[in-house]
Amino acid sequence: MGIKNQTQVVEFVLLGFSGIPNGYIYLFLPFLAIYLVTVLGNLTICIMIQLDSSLHTPMYYFLSHLSCLDICISSVTVPQILVNFLRQQQTISYNECMAQMFFLVSFTGAEGALLAVMAYDRYAAICKPLHYSRLMNTKVCTVLAFAAWVWGFLDSVLQTALSTRLDFCGVNQIHHIFCDLPPLMKMACNDVHINEVADHMGGVFVGGGPFVFIVFSYVFILSSILKFRSTIGKRKAFSTCASHLTVVFIYYGNALLNYQGPSAGYSLATGILVSVMFCVITPVLNPIIYSLRNKEVKGALKKAVESWRPSGHHHSQS
Repeated sequence: MGIKNQTQVVEFVLLGFSGIPNGYIYLFLPFLAIYLVTVLGNLTICIMIQLDSSLHTPMYYFLSHLSCLDICISSVTVPQILVNFLRQQQTISYNECMAQMFFLVSFTGAEGALLAVMAYDRYAAICKPLHYSRLMNTKVCTVLAFAAWVWGFLDSVLQTALSTRLDFCGVNQIHHIFCDLPPLMKMACNDVHINEVADHMGGVFVGGGPFVFIVFSYVFILSSILKFRSTIGKRKAFSTCASHLTVVFIYYGNALLNYQGPSAGYSLATGILVSVMFCVITPVLNPIIYSLRNKEVKGALKKAVESWRPSGHHHSQS
């Protein structure tokens, strides 16, 4: 027991940015800018959906949850990275590391489930238009959104509980830019078989389950759209799905590379690039994708800007 106490790791050193010791200041500003745009962009979408009654529909209700999750995912990793850039010291305490991993796994799992819920919403709107208001009433939407958050949380409780069993035998260097499951398992000196099985099962059920559901939903959606008589109807249906599909591809593409990537084939630089894409870039893309592709969001944004202008500059036309 005495030996274990001597080698108990209380702090980890994150080696992700170690190759650029003098470059921290150059990295600080872009990371800070992206983080601020992420928070402001997603917050704007949440506030707009809240304030504009024309956006009080299930699709936008789920979009506000997606924006909220993107702020959460970004906030779990980026502020810590920024603080370390300023301190010019890439360290994180054991407890902070476990907390960071817990929230990261929780929010990313919830986002996958929420994208499946959004696919179901599109399915109900396009394939069952006459029953839509019954299928997606306020109660159903609230339960589905809540279930998505719980989905990620339950997986995270299991993965983090198992991670606290890991012994690091005094080794405290993480080949990564934040605390995440794969690099921690690589560092452990005790048997990680149970952790690997749980991680794999989590990937299959928590990540793969929603993905399979999304694919099936879109098979039905596509076959319904192709039966539409009018070209305008087809185009409109496709455009309401385009934003969601784009977000799905980006999220699942990055999640696959981040969590199910080759265990040995990644260089540190590639791993960092994948992680930055997943936790820093993806959350900033979602509001852009939705607001660029979406007439209603653009309209609400324009209305909001016009209402905030000083009264002297008000235009009479809507």
